[in-house]
Amino acid sequence: MNVFITRKIPQTAIDLLVNEGFDVSVYGKDNAAGKNILMKQTKDADGVITLLNDRIDAEIIANMTRCRVIANYAVGYNNIDIEAADKKKIIVTNTPDVLTESTADLAVTLLLACSRRILEGHSMVVNGKFNGWKPELLLGVELKNKYAGIIGAGRIGTAAAKRLKAFGCKIIYFSRKRNPSLENETGAKKVNLDTLLKKSDFVSIHVPLNSETKFLLDKEKLSLLKPSAIIINTARGEILDETALIQMLKEKKLFAAGFDVYTNEPEINKKLLKLKNVVLLPHLGSATVEARGEMALLAAKNVINVLKGRKALTPVLSKNR
Repeated sequence: MNVFITRKIPQTAIDLLVNEGFDVSVYGKDNAAGKNILMKQTKDADGVITLLNDRIDAEIIANMTRCRVIANYAVGYNNIDIEAADKKKIIVTNTPDVLTESTADLAVTLLLACSRRILEGHSMVVNGKFNGWKPELLLGVELKNKYAGIIGAGRIGTAAAKRLKAFGCKIIYFSRKRNPSLENETGAKKVNLDTLLKKSDFVSIHVPLNSETKFLLDKEKLSLLKPSAIIINTARGEILDETALIQMLKEKKLFAAGFDVYTNEPEINKKLLKLKNVVLLPHLGSATVEARGEMALLAAKNVINVLKGRKALTPVLSKNR
């Protein structure tokens, strides 16, 4: 059986597939495969491992003649037409859990970089503009006793909240379901979205992108934030109105914002690049040796299980569990 991988992933996962008897082909270029390539390479594949920036739409899925499993090398799966795959009885999987710690680490890293104006300080030093200590030089804000609002109290949101609690933050959260474990461990309180936005000093976004969360934070919702607030997004760019947020940052209606994801990724709004009160990263949420390696192995194991007649380890639809 044939497995197509849309980009080079850690070799351990490729070796695992080969050792299990699969013929593996990998798109070798260091850029996302275009639709024509995806149509051609997935047509006769029994299993496919995709990346988050591969758009696997209904047309590509309809063109698949043998595929039984699409293993997404990401926790999010908004890049795949799940309904179209389900109609063709193709199981779609993702990689939850294994990137929780790395992404939570990065969310807090962004918050610290924003709150202490790290990039502005770095730029001042490397450009020879540091002339000595001054009482009001690049004043930031402390985390202790501040309200940290977590939007989406799933695995990553919970892990981020625990880290922020250790810094002395008071945790509030907005989520579809109550999270008793989070509440017991951090003293967190569940609130509605408006309350969270009005009360929080720091907001960290951790919801998946779907029809309910797309532009969840529109212009009206963003306007509820304090002028002193910091907002961090390590989830998906389309969850917030990027244009409205940029305008707020430009007008100093927010202290700062940290971005790891963007609305039209990998394209970055040029207005963002001109702002000093932002920290911009190239989608590094799970970018650790440990996380990316575990993600690759989990994707490979999902493919192996399905193609060998066993249950997928992490299917995205509950009926396939």
